[in-house]
Amino acid sequence: MVRMVDLIEKKQKKEALTTAEVQWMIQAFTADEIPDYQMSAMLMAIYFNGMTEEELRDLTMAMVESGDQIDLSEIKGTKVDKHSTGGVGDTTTLVLAPLVASVGVPVPKMSGRGLGHTGGTLDKLESITGFHIEITEDEFTALVNKNKLALVGQTGNLTPADKKIYALRDVTSTVGSIPLIASSIMSKKIASGADAMVLDVKVGTGAFMKSIKEAEKLAQTMVNIGNSVGRDTMAVISDMSQPLGEAIGNALEVKEAIATLKGEGPADLTELSLVLGSQMAYLGGVGADLAEARRLLEENIQNGKALEKFKVFIEAQGGNPEVIDRPDELLPKAAYQVEVKAERAGVVSAMEAEELGIAGMLLGAGRETVDSELDLAAGLMLHKKIGDKVAAGDVLVTIYSNKEEVTPSIEKIQENITISDQAAPVQLIHEIIH
Repeated sequence: MVRMVDLIEKKQKKEALTTAEVQWMIQAFTADEIPDYQMSAMLMAIYFNGMTEEELRDLTMAMVESGDQIDLSEIKGTKVDKHSTGGVGDTTTLVLAPLVASVGVPVPKMSGRGLGHTGGTLDKLESITGFHIEITEDEFTALVNKNKLALVGQTGNLTPADKKIYALRDVTSTVGSIPLIASSIMSKKIASGADAMVLDVKVGTGAFMKSIKEAEKLAQTMVNIGNSVGRDTMAVISDMSQPLGEAIGNALEVKEAIATLKGEGPADLTELSLVLGSQMAYLGGVGADLAEARRLLEENIQNGKALEKFKVFIEAQGGNPEVIDRPDELLPKAAYQVEVKAERAGVVSAMEAEELGIAGMLLGAGRETVDSELDLAAGLMLHKKIGDKVAAGDVLVTIYSNKEEVTPSIEKIQENITISDQAAPVQLIHEIIH
């Protein structure tokens, strides 16, 4: 008979758990047969002693098998998904989904809502009048087969073991464990049914991973898990020392995505979208290599096919497709615009991404709690990024708000954009892991 206390002791001695032991532990914990205090002890042992690749694979798959698994077998072709570890102004999904679908790769997207300063893809798309995610599984499959793209909310019973374990990690200070982070992310992605996945691992002040070394370890661990269970997996380590692109906020980010698909978007958002998109396209069977996949994506931005795919996707899920041609007119608009100006001349040398995200959240662009009501029009537009020269009085940021009183956001912005005499350049892509 397996006893949890024996498994805890084994892990404390840095011994590897067997596949059967891992499966029993996750099944029993999900069924409330193992008390929280014993699983907390196991999580602490894992935090300090790590896990082998085999243990990680077994843990991930046991969490996958603890709940629903999405069956995408009726969708033709190699289904490819993308996951970001979260950042500020991260509009890539809105750009990537139609861009990759435009070269014929199916992108069945399951997304969540935002919490805190990070935005949720569902919230952003609901800035578009009429757009809805309430579609049946059959409608979802039919739309992806027809248009190569559809989006639904995440199912309620995906990886219930991970939800229970995460709640314990949160209160036992074991959130920062690389094996536990990696298995949590990958279990949800594998349960979502994609054949291949691309991971965007953020690093910097606005990301969970603060150092390149930590980000590399997480990215490599997740790639190893994915490939070990038969999912072609690649990863990019990208910078989040400043917000990505220029927009922070739901409707503002939709507008920015439209501009990017027209070839008129910010340089960093465009570049990251092409890097991630070329991996997605290549894993989906498009292009002989990453360079050719990228060339095909660039062509579809230039010839308008990527933008047209976005329009078709919006209309198929009840949204007004005219928003593509008239975003200024048809997206939610804020009652007030307030400019935050530079107090001195120089060069922007730092932008604390997380704090700027919080400045947007205070306006209603993000949720402070699960029950917070979003203001889809609220947010920030950044007019300067790290390395840009500024004169005294230049506009650094425009605040979009339906609240007349925005002093807390102004103060956040002023405190978290640094102007110096010089600035070190920002490297957007730190590493690509195959």
